[in-house]
Amino acid sequence: MSGILDSVNQRTQLVGQNRLELLTFRLMGRQRYGINVFKVKEVLQCPTLTIMPNLHQFVKGVAHIRGQTVSVIDMSLAIGGRPTEDVDKAFVVIAEFNRTIQAFLVASVERIINMHWEAILPPPDGSGKGNYLTAVTNIDNELVEILDVEKILMEIAPIDETMDSSIGDEIAQAQSDKEVVRRILVADDSTVARKQVERAVMSIGFEVVSAKDGKEAYEKLVEMAAEGSIYEQISLVISDIEMPEMDGYTLTAEVRRNPDLKDLYVILHSSLSGVFNQAMVERVGANAFIAKFNPDELGNAVKTALTD
Repeated sequence: MSGILDSVNQRTQLVGQNRLELLTFRLMGRQRYGINVFKVKEVLQCPTLTIMPNLHQFVKGVAHIRGQTVSVIDMSLAIGGRPTEDVDKAFVVIAEFNRTIQAFLVASVERIINMHWEAILPPPDGSGKGNYLTAVTNIDNELVEILDVEKILMEIAPIDETMDSSIGDEIAQAQSDKEVVRRILVADDSTVARKQVERAVMSIGFEVVSAKDGKEAYEKLVEMAAEGSIYEQISLVISDIEMPEMDGYTLTAEVRRNPDLKDLYVILHSSLSGVFNQAMVERVGANAFIAKFNPDELGNAVKTALTD
């Protein structure tokens, strides 16, 4: 366990290589789960929890961690399982999602595994819309489920998705000077996150081409380019970074290598944060990076893409 705790903050060198490292853990059962180490700040034995009135049913309590008061979400309960037992023996995974610090209560933490995104696959057909998965993989001949944390957080604390209407007006005014294709490709493996982006850009008058991962997004772009100029079909790409089969950095690099796509405007939109992101944005040739999810920031990024 000490090896896991010591190494969590030292895992940035794999970004941009279509690789990731999974921290695996278990909840109330034998099923193994995973979370990308890049989102993990720390793993701790569960501290003393304080119960406060009117907490969400999935929140086990609040804890004072590293000078911050953090809500501790019972991960098992949040995905429809049994409440976590023996809290004193459980662990909390401290992670950063969408600009906020979260603490997830898990029964046990196992190890960190270095993997290629190609080995991370979309959830199987038939898993249903109500599942909490963004992907699955096989480790030691055992299925590991990668949870859609953004969906869990959305259910606990919904985000205001309303975009300032003036952004759409400013884009429309700018269009009087040059013709803009009102169509955007959006790629994200989280259904919740993808729908957030889709609703935001549709609210300012754009159609959406949707893709559930980088591989599907790239294949759609290639198919469109085979039918005619890609620049007459879409105006830009908004892509998550962490996705099964092909991540957003690799998608951007492939777009830049393809002569039919190389000038597409690409915005990387991710719950990942940190100083390494800007360096990777520049390395793979993305035009911009914005952290999830602020609809006005997203709208302004689209405006910049279309008016620069």
